Amino acid sequence: MEIRLDEVNETEKEILYRLLQFSLYEESAGDGNEMTLEAVFAYPRFDAYFTEDTRDDRSAYLIREAATGKLLGFVMINTYLQKFREGHSIAEFLVIPKYRRKKVGKQAAFACFDRFGGNWEVSPAQGSDQAYLFWKHIVEAYTNGNYRFEEGIFLFSGFVK
Repeated sequence: MEIRLDEVNETEKEILYRLLQFSLYEESAGDGNEMTLEAVFAYPRFDAYFTEDTRDDRSAYLIREAATGKLLGFVMINTYLQKFREGHSIAEFLVIPKYRRKKVGKQAAFACFDRFGGNWEVSPAQGSDQAYLFWKHIVEAYTNGNYRFEEGIFLFSGFVK
């Protein structure tokens, strides 16, 4: 299955927010994020992905099947880093469970890395062995093993495919 990344625009903002809720639910077991009384997981920086003054620092994409446009997941990227001075970070990443283990996540991650290049930081969901193993496999494959793992963050830079 071939995928494409479609940048989320203002009209698709609500679709992204609903998908983000699934991701936050999955991560809540390890990160302690609590649901509100309205059954919503808070994500204080969500609107910043759609604000003109912070738009250069953040990007959000829907992962879709290339041929049909079927929604497969999403990825949110920002430039807020812990180790590097410049670069990008995967802020949120979700492939709908039905489409996992079909190389959708790998294609989406590689497309993000290729799109922005330079330095990258990827922090797997806290406490999730599955997320750690997924990102370890992805980063190893993308960099041919040329990465570091420090304090829970995969780091790689300057890699050109």
